Amino acid sequence: MAVEDIAGELRYLMNRYQSMRTLLHVEADGRIRQEVVGSGQIALEVVDACDGDPTRVAERVAERYRVAPFDHTREWPVRMAVIRSGDRCTHQVVMVSHFALDGAGATALMREVPALDPAAVAGMQPMEQACWQASPAGRRQNAASLRYWENLLRTMPLPTLEPSADVRSPRYWHGVFRSPAMLLAVRALADRLRTDSAPILLTAYAVAFARVTGVNPVPLRPLVGNRFRPGLAEVVCPLAQTGLCVLDVDGIPFGEAVERVQRSAMTAYKYAYYSRPDLNEVIARVAAERGPQIDFDAEVNDRRLGSRECAAGPAPDPHEIADALQDTTFAWTNTQDRPSATLMVHIDDVADLIQMTINVDSHFLSPDFGAEILREMETVTVQAAKEVFA
Repeated sequence: MAVEDIAGELRYLMNRYQSMRTLLHVEADGRIRQEVVGSGQIALEVVDACDGDPTRVAERVAERYRVAPFDHTREWPVRMAVIRSGDRCTHQVVMVSHFALDGAGATALMREVPALDPAAVAGMQPMEQACWQASPAGRRQNAASLRYWENLLRTMPLPTLEPSADVRSPRYWHGVFRSPAMLLAVRALADRLRTDSAPILLTAYAVAFARVTGVNPVPLRPLVGNRFRPGLAEVVCPLAQTGLCVLDVDGIPFGEAVERVQRSAMTAYKYAYYSRPDLNEVIARVAAERGPQIDFDAEVNDRRLGSRECAAGPAPDPHEIADALQDTTFAWTNTQDRPSATLMVHIDDVADLIQMTINVDSHFLSPDFGAEILREMETVTVQAAKEVFA
C-alpha cells in the first residue's frame, strides 16, 4: 500500500465514526460534556526507517503511542503512522483510545475500515444514543438501573475484606494465568450443565474469591457489553459498563451455584445501562450512610467475542484434565504506579486454554492473594468436573 492509501483509511475512519471525532469539555462543576466535531484535520505520521530495521522502527513508534496519554480535550482519540523503507510502506501503526471504542466496536471497525465499506454506518450512533438517553424512555431506563443498584447497595451484607498486608511499590500489579486444564474442565461442565462457559467461569470466580478472601456473599461487578440492546450490536463506540450482582455461593454444589449466578448475572446485565455520573451520586450517597466499603470494586471482564461456546466434540475425561494441570502457568508481567483497576480479571480469547489477566491494586488486595484467586478458579473447575464423572 502507498501512503495515500493509508491516508484514505484514516480519512474514512474519521468521517465514518462519530466516536473518532469526539472531544471532551470539563464544565465548572466537574461534569464532562462530549462534542462530536463536524470537520477538522488529523495528521498521519510518516516515519522513514532509513537504514534501520522497519519492524523495530514500527515497534518504537507503537511503544511511543502506548506510553503517551491521550488528551481527550484537544486530541482525537486515534493515532496512526506508516513506516517506509525506501519507497515501500512496510508497517502501519494504529492506536485508538478506549474512550472511542470497546472490544466489540473494535471488531466492527477492523472489518469495515480495510474494505472501506461504502454502506451507511449501521446502528444507533453516539449522538442518536444521547438523544434517546434524554428521552422519556431513556430516563426511565436510567431510573430503573439506579433503583436496582441502590437496592443492592443498601441490602447486601457489607464486605469485610481485611486491609492489604502487602502494600507494594510500584502499586499496581498485572499478571497472566494460562490453563489448558481449566478449559477442559469447563468444557466438561458445560456439557453436563447444558450451558456455555461464561456463567461457569463467573461462578468459579465467585467461589474462588470467597474461599481466598473470606468474603461471602461476593459483590461482583461483571463488565456488560450492552450490545444486546436494539441498534447497538455493531456500533463503533464504547458501550460496556459494569453491572452489579451479589453472589452467595458458600456451601452449595457447583451446578446449583451456576444456576444461581446465571440468574443474578442476567438481572445485572439488564440494569447495566445507565448514566455514570448519576450512578456515582447513588454510590456516594449509600457509602456515606453504610461506609466506604460498600463501593467494592471487584470486576470481571469476559472479553471473549467468539469462544463462549465450548469446543465441539466429546467432553474430556478426568485423566485428560489431570494430565493438563502440569501445563498451567502464571507470571507477573508488569507493574506501575499509574492508576489502574482496583481488582480486575480479564478472560481472553486464546486457543486451547483459558487465559486470564489480573490487574490488582496492592493497596486493596495482596498481589499474592490475587494470583491465588486465579489458581483457585482452576481448582474449583477441575474439582467440579471430577465430580461430574463420579
